[in-house]
Amino acid sequence: MSNPVYIVGLDIGTTKIACFVGEKVENGKIVIRGYGKTESTGVKRGMVFNIEETVNAIRRAVDMASEQSNVDIKTVNVGIAGHHIRSVQHRGVLMRDNPNVEITEEEIERLRQDVFKLGMTPGEEIIDVIPQEYIVDDEMGIRHPKGMLGSKLEANFHVIIGQVAAARNIVTCIKQAGLEMEHMILEPIASAEAVLGEDEKEAGVALVDMGGGTTDIAIFYDNIIYHTAVIPFGGNVITEDIRQGCSIIKKHAEEIKVKFGSAVAGENRDDEVVSIPGIRGREPKEISFKTLASIIQARLSEIFDIVNNEIQKVNSEHKLIAGIVLTGGGAMMKHIQQLAAFKTGLDVRIGYPNEYLANDTAEELASPMYSTGVGLVIEGIARYENALKHGQAVGNNDARRVEVIDADEPSSEVIREPKESNGGLFRRWGQSIITTFAGKFLKDDEIDNEKLDN
Repeated sequence: MSNPVYIVGLDIGTTKIACFVGEKVENGKIVIRGYGKTESTGVKRGMVFNIEETVNAIRRAVDMASEQSNVDIKTVNVGIAGHHIRSVQHRGVLMRDNPNVEITEEEIERLRQDVFKLGMTPGEEIIDVIPQEYIVDDEMGIRHPKGMLGSKLEANFHVIIGQVAAARNIVTCIKQAGLEMEHMILEPIASAEAVLGEDEKEAGVALVDMGGGTTDIAIFYDNIIYHTAVIPFGGNVITEDIRQGCSIIKKHAEEIKVKFGSAVAGENRDDEVVSIPGIRGREPKEISFKTLASIIQARLSEIFDIVNNEIQKVNSEHKLIAGIVLTGGGAMMKHIQQLAAFKTGLDVRIGYPNEYLANDTAEELASPMYSTGVGLVIEGIARYENALKHGQAVGNNDARRVEVIDADEPSSEVIREPKESNGGLFRRWGQSIITTFAGKFLKDDEIDNEKLDN
């Protein structure tokens, strides 16, 4: 492309912070021009608890990606998760003044913006409002009502809600790292963009992203997102169970989980053991593979029971023909497909973020642990193209995208200051948070130790 536009995705996870610089090439594929990854020590269960450590980690990851891609990174698309995230369904209604005039894009957006005015529990804020389907004069199942005639426009919305403080901490980290936030995107939706096919979304599928601190769920049916949830358990909890159950230090617990762990105890023999070095001259400790797998299976069974409960909230009405797609670092656990299928009764496959990546992309980036980061780039590109289609945004070559301008004003390369509105804290920060349906910087000897922790 003669004038490439680079989009940056920043995955702030519990165990890692990863930055990706991506570009869409002529064949429609995504090329990751640069990526960086650092250890995350200031985040727990998807929430920032140490600003300084998180800022430093963000800077390191961004510097790596910037140096590798030769791109001056200024704005980023950031993922948000954490156990504070919840979702509800809401129907909005807009009575039109003139039913003989075609429905406009402005009316559709006004209907969506009205949802941000809903009353929330103190300390909570609406993060995102995702349209599912529109209804015009009681005619349901409409995907694109623009241009239709009618006196009443309605829509079913999927509303994502989170804690104001949690989101504010993320924005603070981004600003202190010298960056600007382009979009805040729910992480399971970003992961879904990277690993799910359109046929799966149409048939009905549950995306389960198993990270280091949380397990994120996004359920699709008929190409519509119907449910999202965040479970406050991930790979770190399994590591802690191994540490306590085997009476070993955390470092060794993580190592044996990654190298020798299994999700099904019955697939291991009692005579297969691993020797753990003793502390300060103490005798080494031997742990059987079967004992290790029993500990892992117990915790994963609990996680999949919760996943199944979330699926049943939707599955009673819409059958998930495509079953479950597991991704994230935890999806790399041996025999995890068998356990997930047994606990849920659904077909299960592992999701790799390679379907939309160009063939010359580094092989390690196709790992499930980078689904969220790759998905943030894919979703960022989709939003950028959508804005361009409507004459609302422009970009340049230094990974800096300008603010969306008003549709009734000339589409020109002018950076505008964000307007103040009553639509919620996130838009007062000047961010466009409109989620649609929508790495690896390790040496070879480090890869195994990072597999399961997001």
